[in-house]
Amino acid sequence: MSYFVLVLSKWVTAFAPVVWGTTYYVTTEYLPPDRPLLAGLLRALPAGLLLVAVTRRLPRGDWWWRSLVLGTLNIGVFLPLLFLAAYRLPGGVAATVGAVQPLLVAGFAVVLLGQRMTTRTALAGVAGIVGVALLVLRADARLDWVGVVAALGGAVVMAAGVVLSKRWTTTAPLLAVTGWQLVAGGVVLLPVTLLVEGPPPALTAANVGGFAYLGVIGGALSYALWFRGIRLLPATRVTFLGLLSPVVATAVGWLVLSQELTASQVLGAVVVLVALVVAQREPVETKGEVRADHGVRSARWRRPPGRGGGPAEGARGHGGQPAGRRGRRDR
Repeated sequence: MSYFVLVLSKWVTAFAPVVWGTTYYVTTEYLPPDRPLLAGLLRALPAGLLLVAVTRRLPRGDWWWRSLVLGTLNIGVFLPLLFLAAYRLPGGVAATVGAVQPLLVAGFAVVLLGQRMTTRTALAGVAGIVGVALLVLRADARLDWVGVVAALGGAVVMAAGVVLSKRWTTTAPLLAVTGWQLVAGGVVLLPVTLLVEGPPPALTAANVGGFAYLGVIGGALSYALWFRGIRLLPATRVTFLGLLSPVVATAVGWLVLSQELTASQVLGAVVVLVALVVAQREPVETKGEVRADHGVRSARWRRPPGRGGGPAEGARGHGGQPAGRRGRRDR
């Protein structure tokens, strides 16, 4: 992947958490109150059915159960845990606990993808948690252990969904795969929503507009770009982009809702952005390490012994170019 394509892929993927950062504003201003599960259901199921209808592709073979697993983790279980945490905890506490997700993804990637967790990843993950805490946590925040467990559980299932989405590759169109997961997550959410919240209320024009935004922009488009990023980029780099959501949510609250913006929040936003940049600059490849990246196995090239300078020549060859580019692939 060329450097330009890599950078472009990061910016395109970042659009998803940026949009998700506007969810709080849309929910509070345009959706009926006290219907968080309905919001999750209508964000997932109609968008998924639309994508399946457009692509006219159904899962085949293992992708019937893989879509169910991924849709359940990324949407069907994640959203109820997210909303439970939001009800039981102040928003700042829930967001701070959820910010542990990049570290969880890095840990799952060690086990499921064979990647190595570097010191830079660990430090960037800790800095992200600290930055989110400064951004959204309040001094008078109360702790509810049910809410804390729900927030942590949401981060765990979402992290597992990200890593499994990277591990399970398919040649099916991206929009079709996105649609399968949204439908699976919506099917899981449907009985939970009806049981907990009951039938949907009468909707106003503003409600319909809000649900349409969440379904088309926050659902179909955002999840398609998010899963595209998982296909093309290392899982840890993708999940660090999720730290943009609390930054955008705070910025929207300040710009649109006239909420107060303190110096500690500004500092927290800066810390989050620095952690994000540091994580994106991390070199995934290490000498002799084989990695899986966007479905293609690749390895660091190395000059074979006894050819053009021998093994003692080091990492650079003639003209300052990496010596390994003229060698052969390690077996």
